[in-house]
Amino acid sequence: MNMQSTAIDSFLTKKTLALAGASRNGKKFGNTLLKKLVDIGYTVYPLHPVAKEIDGIQCVASVRDLPSDVQALLLVVQPGETEKLVREAKAAGIPNVWMQQGAESEAAIRFCKDHGMDVVHGYCLLLFLEPVRGIHRFHRWILDVFGKLPQ
Repeated sequence: MNMQSTAIDSFLTKKTLALAGASRNGKKFGNTLLKKLVDIGYTVYPLHPVAKEIDGIQCVASVRDLPSDVQALLLVVQPGETEKLVREAKAAGIPNVWMQQGAESEAAIRFCKDHGMDVVHGYCLLLFLEPVRGIHRFHRWILDVFGKLPQ
């Protein structure tokens, strides 16, 4: 088992998490992830500095305002915002971070690793949330065939 696989397994076991990157208009990929996570039984706290709720789910204004049982942070934001949020996650004691493609930066990844945080990057969370369906199921199969799926 490699480090990415261990971090993926660790993240998936955290059933209460925060998500940065869902929008009020519902057109962002973060909203797709929010819906999927809630549908399969996760408790998700959308992080939004202004919105009171997204898709009927109460938002939290910042990482420091999250309940103490939040142990994972899903990032679907710009890399500069990711760099800020991983620092806030560390300060809040959140040890698990998933950087969706497009959200990662080398600085944020390095920060997580340097501070003992489990970090996942380079993979779409939908490849691992059971049941995996549609294009993500096909993509997962392709990664597995070519030995690119974390084992």
